[in-house]
Amino acid sequence: MTSNDIPPATRRTLLRGAALASATAAGLGLTGCETRDPGDPELPTEPVELGPASEVPVGGARIYPEHKVLVSRPSEEDYRAYSAVCTHAGCVLSGTRDLEADCACHGSRFDSATGRVLQGPAHESLPEIPLRSENGRLIAGPAA
Repeated sequence: MTSNDIPPATRRTLLRGAALASATAAGLGLTGCETRDPGDPELPTEPVELGPASEVPVGGARIYPEHKVLVSRPSEEDYRAYSAVCTHAGCVLSGTRDLEADCACHGSRFDSATGRVLQGPAHESLPEIPLRSENGRLIAGPAA
């Protein structure tokens, strides 16, 4: 059989194949990128010691991935804590620069001093976590 013996693909066949491929790709994309329920954030259920307060730079922030906590320090004595779990798809934030925190999964960015979304696809702010400093060490979570 030669290539001349194979009947040409019809327009309908090509369109069906393209539609099926698009639907399959869209379904796979939705599976990998599910929006989280912002009413169900991952927050510490008991106080956790994060470490020395001095590890958070003034005018910057630090992520504690093992506890899923983001701590910012907008000024010398002002510390704030937020969930470090992106409100879009549940990835732990990947990095900070000055007072911004990034999620490498889909590109969301947050203001680490307020928890507000700076860039989507996330739509919900990061939930705030109680935080206190005790003997120069940061403690986050309930009763903090």
